[in-house]
Amino acid sequence: MRYYQLAGSDGRRLAVDDGDGIADLTAMKPTLETFGDLVGAATITDVGADEVADRLAADAPRLEETTLEEATVPVDAGEVWAAGVTYEISEAAREEESTMPEMYLDVYDNERPEIFFKATPSRTVGPSEAVGIRADSEWDVPEPELGIVLAGEEIVGYTIGNDMSSRSIEGENPLYLPQAKVYDRCCSLGPCVRSAESIADPHDLEMWMEIRRGEETLYEDATNTGEMARTVEELADYYTKHNTVPEQSVLLTGTSLVPENEFTLREGDIVEIGIESIGTLSNPVTQV
Repeated sequence: MRYYQLAGSDGRRLAVDDGDGIADLTAMKPTLETFGDLVGAATITDVGADEVADRLAADAPRLEETTLEEATVPVDAGEVWAAGVTYEISEAAREEESTMPEMYLDVYDNERPEIFFKATPSRTVGPSEAVGIRADSEWDVPEPELGIVLAGEEIVGYTIGNDMSSRSIEGENPLYLPQAKVYDRCCSLGPCVRSAESIADPHDLEMWMEIRRGEETLYEDATNTGEMARTVEELADYYTKHNTVPEQSVLLTGTSLVPENEFTLREGDIVEIGIESIGTLSNPVTQV
């Protein structure tokens, strides 16, 4: 099932696409306004989130598809973290941009993955909202990633993430990584959360990205999450171990779709990221 958090004129609502249309879960249970509310209810009743939603959806009013235009960030993640150098091409790209390329090869081959802080709620945007490129950066790219949605230490779903990055700042010195990664509008999530129980294998999902400037397509390519050198369970374990994590969080899992070195984003570009079984996340680009 796909869960959407909607922000309409009548307040926040939680909707589910159960395969037969869009059901308004909040109309059935006003206390269910977010995906986190649903996960909490499922925990109390000791059943899966999909089972709770399925029971409510049976009698819930149906919403028009156009209602999904009101979709916002699909999960109230207290923090967003990210994993790096989890695909071979990502490792190669980071080596090319860096003044210390051996660091990235060491991480790719090492048992311990790179896990870094990415965004707070105030720095995270949802579908159709603008993602940011830094005004003090000369080389900026989107990074399309499968996002793991966690409730505490438990994987409860998956979403799409765009880990916006300044390659010029990060490449100048690896110690500048926080500035290259964490800034206003540095992350987008959406358009929904696909429940973990309804994803047969998160390591076998087609992922694609398209970047447009006006009528021109500047970049278009696809990959598969099966190319990841690590599992989602392994990455989640390293993120949560010895760490006090929020009630809800998202961990991005790295990318293998990297535009050519000559490419940089400009204000007004449109970035579209799709992942099989989840959907498509689209964002315009603005300078911050």
